[in-house]
Amino acid sequence: MKRLFTLLVASLAVALATPTSEASARELHIVPAPTYIDLDSEGSYTVTPKTTIVVEDDAWNAADRFAEDMQSYYGSKKPLRTAKRGKGIKVRIDRFVPEEGYEMTINDEGILIIGGSEAGIYYGLQTLRQIIVTNNSVVPYGFIADEPTFTYRGAHLDVSRHFFSVEDVKRFIDIIAAHKLNRLHWHLTDDQGWRIEIKRYPELTEKGSERKETLIGHGLTPTEWDGTPYGGYYTQEQVKEVIAYAAERYITIIPEIEMPGHAQAALHALPWLGCEEQTVDVWTTWGVTPEVMCAGKETTYTFLENVLMEVMELFPSELIHIGGDECPKDRWKECDHCQAKMKELGLENEEQLQGYLVARIEKFLNANGRKMIGWDEILDGGVTPTATVMSWRGTEGGIYAAERGNDVVMTPMKLCYLNFYQTESREGEGLHIGGHIPFEMIYAWDPYEGMSDTAKRHIIGVQCNMWTEYIKNMETIETMLLPRLAAMSEVQWACDRRDESTIRERMTTLRRFYEANGWNYAPYYFEGRK
Repeated sequence: MKRLFTLLVASLAVALATPTSEASARELHIVPAPTYIDLDSEGSYTVTPKTTIVVEDDAWNAADRFAEDMQSYYGSKKPLRTAKRGKGIKVRIDRFVPEEGYEMTINDEGILIIGGSEAGIYYGLQTLRQIIVTNNSVVPYGFIADEPTFTYRGAHLDVSRHFFSVEDVKRFIDIIAAHKLNRLHWHLTDDQGWRIEIKRYPELTEKGSERKETLIGHGLTPTEWDGTPYGGYYTQEQVKEVIAYAAERYITIIPEIEMPGHAQAALHALPWLGCEEQTVDVWTTWGVTPEVMCAGKETTYTFLENVLMEVMELFPSELIHIGGDECPKDRWKECDHCQAKMKELGLENEEQLQGYLVARIEKFLNANGRKMIGWDEILDGGVTPTATVMSWRGTEGGIYAAERGNDVVMTPMKLCYLNFYQTESREGEGLHIGGHIPFEMIYAWDPYEGMSDTAKRHIIGVQCNMWTEYIKNMETIETMLLPRLAAMSEVQWACDRRDESTIRERMTTLRRFYEANGWNYAPYYFEGRK
């Protein structure tokens, strides 16, 4: 039946080539674009604060989240009522619909949303939410069928360079959920701060979560610091709270614990993790430090396994991110422990030593029912076919990994790093890391470019990243994220049906949705600036 659904959608989509159907499809201006829209020539259903959500299957959570969103929109004292019977907005699970897909029928009986899972219902309700908010609560009669292109639709948030509160992270989750993303990659540790409580090693947050000051200006030319201590971390109870909040919005949080590089905060807290056990500060600038974990001492592996065990107890995600990027090998070349380990293992160089560390950690994760994901540097020392690769230095690493059988998430820096400037002139944008990624560049990106059919089968998804060296508050996060996240969501959800001729009109409508939710967005795309 799922195949029949796909064939039905494909045949119905042909109708969109006609001027009449194309005009009808544009009338609702939905982002990301549904697979198929067919609106009746007349008739509509009006949603009000008194509309009931009728739950015919076990989809109460999706209904409750939608009811809360509508409560906020209408400014009512109570969420929309949910019930097991009646008229209004009906939701039902049907396993013959694709798992994350949905069908929506609007007629004089009300609105019926059938999802392949509770998540599918949630995405259908997100589409309905957009229509309600941007169309004055009026939903035209018709039919919508939809399903995503990629199973992994991710956004990354760095809380190590600058710390963001639990409420900030929840707000970030709200924004990406409204764009139908389903993964949050939470970057919890780095040189500038360790942000997650580990009960086995309290020093990590007692000492490693705070730096004595922060660089002023750009990291390429560090000359001045602010002299103000800066820090923050999440207790394990707070982590559980965020995980639960995300799960209610069908988002899986993938934690990242950086190793063996980007670890200076951990080295400050626990000097014995380093090759020379020297005392180092939590780093106060940006970039890449030579201070890394020692890969030659067994105590390092014991530490990593103990930390990961607590992380796995908190996070249900099958994928656990181990970083693996930007690890200078200078200390290892001078370290008796590392050189002895290389000789013991018959390794030819330090890259292979990192490959040993990565493989050993992956084996540990696998033994505990989890899978490893890491930045594409994990390929440099050799990696098993079971590791998932996050391709950031470009697309070449991802293509190489996919060709050899590794699952891959595409997130090339020059297209997916939303901490880059949004306009070529940079006028009015403030200080950021560099680079230039306008909305149009993201929208035009083909994640499959240059790949064989074999490789394409291993591209599980696409992710945008938000690094926070130069981003200090949630307002800036939002203006860097929006509206470019909308372009990314079309790549992730609607890759095969993007339409440059309609996107600007649809974005003008989506802008009203942002404003109704009180989300900050950058004006540059709407002003025509690139």
